[in-house]
Amino acid sequence: QVKLVESGGGLVQPGGSLRLSCTADITLDFYAVSWFRQAPGKEREGVMCLPSKFSTSGKSVTYADFVKGRFTISRDRSENTVDLQMNSLKPEDTAVYYCNVWRNEDYWGQGTQVTVSS
Repeated sequence: QVKLVESGGGLVQPGGSLRLSCTADITLDFYAVSWFRQAPGKEREGVMCLPSKFSTSGKSVTYADFVKGRFTISRDRSENTVDLQMNSLKPEDTAVYYCNVWRNEDYWGQGTQVTVSS
């Protein structure tokens, strides 16, 4: 069993920024960690993924075009978090954002609400 906890969501105006964090009761450095989101009435969709420390490339993977140039994903090893920095936010970014780790099965956090509105 893996426990994931997301934080950092909130209400922000269009054009603003938020930094989401995912922490866990496992060492996240050993696992690929992904961020997903789910908007009301829509299916959950992938945002970005950061490979584990064992990855040969070490490069993040962007799942969707809407991310490009606006979101970045990174690790804070001292805090055992994987963070999603979101800039230039748009109303269509409004969603619940989830952290995901696969360790023999998929694990999800409870999600953090991001609302972009003026």
